[in-house]
Amino acid sequence: MSRPAWRRNLTPVDDDGGQTIYYDEDRGTYHTWCNDGTYELASTAVVITVASVLEVDTDDLERLSAAVEPDALNSLLGHWRRADVADVDGRITFPFATCVVTVHSTGEIVVDPEQHVPSVGR
Repeated sequence: MSRPAWRRNLTPVDDDGGQTIYYDEDRGTYHTWCNDGTYELASTAVVITVASVLEVDTDDLERLSAAVEPDALNSLLGHWRRADVADVDGRITFPFATCVVTVHSTGEIVVDPEQHVPSVGR
C-alpha cells in the first residue's frame, strides 16, 4: 500500500495492522489506501481508518451501513479498479462517525474529522 509520489507532504501517523495512515497538516485530513496486494475491502479499510483517526475501537463506531451500503462501496471500488484508472476519476463521499469520508477510484481513503456535513432538506 504505497502512497503516490505526488503526495510526499503526508506524514505517517499510525500503522494499525499494516495499514499506514498519513496526516496532511495543510488540509487537516487523514489518508490511507486500500491494499491491492491483499484485496482489502474498502468498507473494512474505512472502518479501521476512522477508528484509528478517532482513537476508538472499531466496535465503538456506528455501523458503516448507517452511512453507506458496504457491499455497494466494495463493488464500486472493485469496478473502478477493473477499469483503466487513468480514465476514471471517481469518488464517493459520505458522513461516518462524526467524520466525512471520501473513497477515490485510486483506492485512496480520505478522512476529514473536522468537516461539517451540510444538513439535507434545511
